[in-house]
Amino acid sequence: MEFFNDLRTSAVHGRAFVVMGFCVGAFAAYAPQLKAHSGLGDAEFGMALLVGAAGAVGAMWLAPRVDRHLGAYAMVICALVLSAGFLLPGLAFNWLSFAGAMFLASGAAGLLDVVMNARLSGHEARSGRSLMNLNHGLFSLAYAVSALLAGLVREAGVAPVWCFAGIVAVTAILAPGMRDPRGAETEEDEGETGTEPLPMLLIVLAGLIVLIAFTSEQATENWSALHLERAFGAGAAEGAMGPAILGFTMAIGRLCGQEVVRRVAEGRLMRMAAALASFGLLLAAFAPVQMLAYVGFAILGLGVAAIGPTALAWVGKTIPARQRATAISRMVMIGYCGFFVGPPAIGFLAEAFGLRIALATMGVMLLGITLVLVPALRASARRGATAVV
Repeated sequence: MEFFNDLRTSAVHGRAFVVMGFCVGAFAAYAPQLKAHSGLGDAEFGMALLVGAAGAVGAMWLAPRVDRHLGAYAMVICALVLSAGFLLPGLAFNWLSFAGAMFLASGAAGLLDVVMNARLSGHEARSGRSLMNLNHGLFSLAYAVSALLAGLVREAGVAPVWCFAGIVAVTAILAPGMRDPRGAETEEDEGETGTEPLPMLLIVLAGLIVLIAFTSEQATENWSALHLERAFGAGAAEGAMGPAILGFTMAIGRLCGQEVVRRVAEGRLMRMAAALASFGLLLAAFAPVQMLAYVGFAILGLGVAAIGPTALAWVGKTIPARQRATAISRMVMIGYCGFFVGPPAIGFLAEAFGLRIALATMGVMLLGITLVLVPALRASARRGATAVV
């Protein structure tokens, strides 16, 4: 019953997370074809995605202002722009056009990411419910369904532009339900003066946790199909199973995390989840057979699922109301760079050392959350910087 109450409570924001999942899931399934169609090598593909990262970071910087300017229609407009932006990579024919397309598409993704997370955080504070894991779970579920369906239509020979045109149509149906008359800011906390400085140590440490988690997640989403096709000779549909499995298990992990976070301290949950995710990614990277690679991606999905949403939810409930939107936007700017830094980082590492080593490097980075970053948060708590995690 609690789960369905949470689902109804976050229906407006959940639609935005679903649209994001549709777009990036289809892109992950079509990544090998988009890369080949534009005539790009691993490093060139990674560099083009890095250009996209620049667009995303710029958009994230502007997102709080855009959110205030668009008001109740912020998520509606950002979602429509996002789905339209992902039409562009399918029209690219060389590195320059693909890089420009990724700059615009990633910029639109960065806008919607900040807006929907900041507004959801404010909604959590008003409703008194923890909703981050649920909504990120909806993203993962939509991502998995989209990756699987896009892999099937790609196998059938459908051009990427037509696949993404279908996503634009679905977004147009969902968009009216994203109207949110309440902004990310909430009423002033009792006794709050509004002059308190932002706890930057908290924001940076939590942002780095999200950065590593999302870097591993997004790198795997964009490169898992290539890894399966290159290492095991998988076909288009079999390759698309990599991102699809990741998406489905992340959805399971986040929906379960919605309940686990009620019973387990956030810091402990993040440490356990990061260790599990690290093991899964290392298994997928060095799997001798295709089935074990699928198992590795499944374990990665279950582990990495709860890390980012738990960190975002913890910061949202810790920061005073007047500072919440600014703190979330700055944390998202740090953390969500992982969605855009991950794929080009994998590209450079794959070009130099091979794709298996590139994926394994991300697995080692995940272990840093368990061994370094969460303990650092606890140390700052003992010094009185914030509440105990």
